[in-house]
Amino acid sequence: MPDPPPRPASPVRRVLAWLFALALVALAWALQRGHVVIEDRWKPWAPLRVDDPPNLLTPLKLRRLSQDAPLCRAVLATTGFRYDALPDRVTGPGCGFENAVRIRATGVAVGAPFSLSCRAAVSLALWERHSLQPEARARLGQPVSRLEHFGSYACRNVYGRPDARRSRHATADAFDVAGFVLADGRRIRVRGGWDGESAEAQFLHAVHRGACRWFDTVLGPDYNAAHADHLHLDRGRFGLCR
Repeated sequence: MPDPPPRPASPVRRVLAWLFALALVALAWALQRGHVVIEDRWKPWAPLRVDDPPNLLTPLKLRRLSQDAPLCRAVLATTGFRYDALPDRVTGPGCGFENAVRIRATGVAVGAPFSLSCRAAVSLALWERHSLQPEARARLGQPVSRLEHFGSYACRNVYGRPDARRSRHATADAFDVAGFVLADGRRIRVRGGWDGESAEAQFLHAVHRGACRWFDTVLGPDYNAAHADHLHLDRGRFGLCR
């Protein structure tokens, strides 16, 4: 038995399709003439601006930096970080970095300089702008003035085990945060400050959660004993927030 002929579109659907097409044409004309202005942060094709309020397009723009080294460097140059570009290096099997920088200061002091891939450095800037400092002001009444850290680049396997895969530290895609110093000199460390209901503990948990927006893997004391004294932040292939 032959299939029945397709039903013609209803008059209502035809009218709606025409109205939608006309609306697209009108929007394109208005954009071209400058009658409608869309902010760059709402344009998928526009570069990421670290200072812009985050929206649904921000993760997409951040991800794009992994495939576009010149664009990543251009974005990083707008962050206010103090850094030096590093030449690409191979330091061993599965170790080395490309498009990396040596960071001397972010928006705050960092103590010993550390090396990070450009994409991880931009994630660090987003975290500092949109999570770390807002949470410090809201929960502790003052900003962070210094990051305390355990470094970044190291040619090693996960947990230093000989049979494990390479760590993201081996490609300068990871950074370990040990604590923070506030503007008044108060020191908040992950070790000893994570547990409990104090404002400091709530701050540490909040900045841990906030990092999960900008990094692919974020690990803290609740993950395992190896992370009892720091927050591990990395850009990589896996997505894990623990």
